[in-house]
Amino acid sequence: MTSPDTEFISILGAATGAADPPRVSPVSIPDVLPILGLSDIVIFPGMAAPLLVETSQSIHLIDDVVGGDRLLGLVLQRKPEAENPMPEDMYEVGCAARVLKMLKFPDNTVRILVEGLWRIHVNGYESTQPYLKAKVELWKDIKEPSIELEALTRNAQAQFQEIVKLSPAMADQVKIAALNTDDPGHLSDLIVVNLNLSLEERQKLLETRSVHERLTRLLPLLGREHEVLTLSSKIQTDVASSMSKTQRDFFLREQLRAIQRELGEGDMNGADIRSLREKIEQAKLPEEPRTVALQELERLSQMSPSVAEYGVTRHYLDWILAMPWMKTTEDKLDLVRAKRILDEQHFGLAKVKDRLLEFLAVIKLKKEIKGPILCLVGPPGVGKTSLGKSVADALGRKFARIALGGMRDEAEIRGHRRTYVGALPGRIIHALRRAESANPVILLDEIDKVGADFRGDPASALLEVLDPAQNSTFTDHYLDIPFDLSRVLFITTANWLDPIHAALRDRLEVIELPGYTDQEKLHIARNYLVPRQLDENGLTRANFKVRDGALRRLARDYTREAGVRQLEREIASLMRKAALKIVSRNGHSKPLILDADSLADYLGPVRHFSETAENITENGIATGLAWTPVGGEILYIEATRMPGKGHLTLTGSLGEVMKESAQTALSYLRSQAKALGIEFSDHGQFDIHVHVPAGATPKDGPSAGTTIVVALASLLLHRRVRSDLAMTGEISLRGRILRVGGIKEKVLAASRFGLKHVILPEQNRTDWQEVPVEVRKKMKAHFVNQISELIPLALRAK
Repeated sequence: MTSPDTEFISILGAATGAADPPRVSPVSIPDVLPILGLSDIVIFPGMAAPLLVETSQSIHLIDDVVGGDRLLGLVLQRKPEAENPMPEDMYEVGCAARVLKMLKFPDNTVRILVEGLWRIHVNGYESTQPYLKAKVELWKDIKEPSIELEALTRNAQAQFQEIVKLSPAMADQVKIAALNTDDPGHLSDLIVVNLNLSLEERQKLLETRSVHERLTRLLPLLGREHEVLTLSSKIQTDVASSMSKTQRDFFLREQLRAIQRELGEGDMNGADIRSLREKIEQAKLPEEPRTVALQELERLSQMSPSVAEYGVTRHYLDWILAMPWMKTTEDKLDLVRAKRILDEQHFGLAKVKDRLLEFLAVIKLKKEIKGPILCLVGPPGVGKTSLGKSVADALGRKFARIALGGMRDEAEIRGHRRTYVGALPGRIIHALRRAESANPVILLDEIDKVGADFRGDPASALLEVLDPAQNSTFTDHYLDIPFDLSRVLFITTANWLDPIHAALRDRLEVIELPGYTDQEKLHIARNYLVPRQLDENGLTRANFKVRDGALRRLARDYTREAGVRQLEREIASLMRKAALKIVSRNGHSKPLILDADSLADYLGPVRHFSETAENITENGIATGLAWTPVGGEILYIEATRMPGKGHLTLTGSLGEVMKESAQTALSYLRSQAKALGIEFSDHGQFDIHVHVPAGATPKDGPSAGTTIVVALASLLLHRRVRSDLAMTGEISLRGRILRVGGIKEKVLAASRFGLKHVILPEQNRTDWQEVPVEVRKKMKAHFVNQISELIPLALRAK
């Protein structure tokens, strides 16, 4: 037997001002009553309450009671879960009651309205079937009129009136009854019925016959209730006064959610939570990401969508689900196909292509391999960046590019921690999400342009990314879950290696891409650049043709670069001017043909003149070879004498190393003056000035040592340097010529400038084989060990 979720109705007292409520005479209460067990309510005399009857035994009891005198005993069960309680499951004190109304429902339940009459004490049970019947003793209140009892009554009444004021939801009938009840016993029962007490507390008060004792027990309970209501009222007042608009909106949304739950419409974010749960179940996540995702989803389900943290957590879950944890592409291990793709998209670059084919061959044999970290180093315009996409096409992998130029914040690599507003993962995680694959080709472009400031050093963060021994557990600060980068093929590009962090450079497999020769530029222009620009400018080979001679002259006289980027821009300019001419011809069908002689009509006069032998007509001038990030260059060094005090002056934005090379060259010539035939007896009367043109460009390095010593020897011996010859090499104070780097780029520069001879250190003889065959055929290399061998080769006879 349970109480439906409705208010108890007290019928104690009346607005008429009656002193006592109407009750059934004690004489009419029989000695034996049917007993109905109660599971969650205690009925007091003078109290009316609705009850729900569900069991067949209890329904049988009600039918018999309604068919008779409508009287029964209501007793609280010791075991609320018992559907058909036995005598030992019941308390000894209950309440005799009268059934006022009964309603039967289609679901075989009965609802009744009962009115409590008198306390009863169960003296023993006569039967348990078909329902409980017991001998009962009527318990009347024990009242001993006294001043103390009156004081207790007034005190209880006063406290209850205060509670009534703090409880606006309490029925007006209760307030009126409390004011018009003079009987202490009836008053105590009225108060008990309307206080928030536990079943055990109510049962103890029901079992208390003495009104004095009942009021004594009731007063502390009244005090407790008054204190709780007072504090609750204070909290409500404080909250209401300090509630901001955001808090108010949140409160209203929470109320709306509660209303929707009551209406069975579910939470506002219920559909979102269900959708995310389905995605997590469907996604093939590794154990750790799956555990984290489920934990975050549980947190999300307990949040209101209006809370800022909701959006942060939702965004984090989206990232976890979007990552390709187990999604990979299958490598295409057809070496012939891969070689064909690389050759179709890039000319030359044999070292890079061979390395990638080796990578494919190892995968084909081993089936699994840690991705190598390739670093393509070379001047601008030689195809480093575009090579990354070609590699991805050859391997059949997805491709992503990350530009590192100018990056100064470590969080760009590792991401921001989620505690920051607007936090996001780093570029590596972004690239993997875009590629939708765990084994893409990722190109880290311009790794030598990475900077550092107060926000950290991105190069240091790249140490883990580019280390095959560590990157299998790369942890982004935002995701905070390890991701395996060992399956990724990283390719980095740089113009030169010097600015790259030493520890980072140690992790890279460096492949150098030298500048192109004139013949290679012609081939690239004819087979790659011209077709592409014809298509981009709406032309065809039928209405515009470019001769090889024009392309060769275009590369030589209108560009001066190691790559072909400027060459493509000039070809694009040609195409635009040709398009204008074709449109202006009013339908002429004869194609335009561009040859070397007509090139000036399109692009104007020649912009770069090849240096020739006529340029060196004085003593003290020598041609050197230099390496730059954009390829090799020739370098003229000039020396002259003037009256002075034997000082050496160096100009031309020279670095410390280059200045020391000049000091070494002069010291060597002075020490070997007699052997070389140089007159130094008047050295103290003259100053020597060494200058390197292009003074605005900083210059440094030891490789200009041979050029400086030859320029000084030419000045002091009064013999001119050969105009068709250039040189490079470091010198020592003992006259040795030492190995230098960048031989291929330097020789290509000499070839571009039309020189026929180069002087190189003997230790660089092996590097000569790296020079393209076509250049080696046009030039003669002289290898020397000592300055004494160098000077006769470089200077003309008197």
